[in-house]
Amino acid sequence: MNELAERAGITDRALRHYHRIGLLPPDRIGANGYRYYGPEAVARLQRILLLRDTGMGLAEIASVLDAPAQPTSEVAALRSHLDQLTAERDAVDRRIAAVEHTLAMREQGLEPRMDVMLQGFNDAYESEVVERWGRDAFDASNQWWHGKSVRAQREWKERAEALVARWRELQEAGHETDAPAAREHAAAHLAWFAEIPGTPTHAGDAENSRAMVLGIADMYESDPAFHVTFGTAAAARFAAEALRRALDDQGEHGR
Repeated sequence: MNELAERAGITDRALRHYHRIGLLPPDRIGANGYRYYGPEAVARLQRILLLRDTGMGLAEIASVLDAPAQPTSEVAALRSHLDQLTAERDAVDRRIAAVEHTLAMREQGLEPRMDVMLQGFNDAYESEVVERWGRDAFDASNQWWHGKSVRAQREWKERAEALVARWRELQEAGHETDAPAAREHAAAHLAWFAEIPGTPTHAGDAENSRAMVLGIADMYESDPAFHVTFGTAAAARFAAEALRRALDDQGEHGR
């Protein structure tokens, strides 16, 4: 047992644990209490260690190794585990991006004004929202936001973050603001505004919707906090101009 543990780079204690849980039983146990492992056990241990290095749990490893169709089961288990690791990585990436975003704004002495939208007009921005769009707008959007489950809030925020990130992708790819991709994304952005109760866009108030979007576009373009939110000032300006073009297109189609 000591020789196998040494060759495998694990401890005797780990081997005993694998035996105890039925993951790696020895071929036999000598009168002196020593465990003896043959070639098949050694090959199984190699697979155990390979799967363990992926982060797979011992119970899952046991189910993979003991399945009747081992190759198929192992592939399926590894694919499932990869999906789990990818989701965990994406969650960590989102947290890192959020921290970087907040840190960048704080280092510049800026407030995260984009949170007025990303947080569904939450209480921290009550006075600002009431001043711009009125008490009814705040109450409607605040009730809508707090009526969501935590999961729904997270999903909506992720969509909002993806919406903003897409503007930078389009700008850095060299698209013009009247290019089909930019027009399509501007329409998606306007539709996103319409999801927020209390806004004139949600209410279908065309005149006030135009004024609201133009005001927000001006903020995207001129406010350094939004430049941080969009990743670059150029991306924020690109989004602002594309939204203005989208409003002009709507006006032309409405005539």
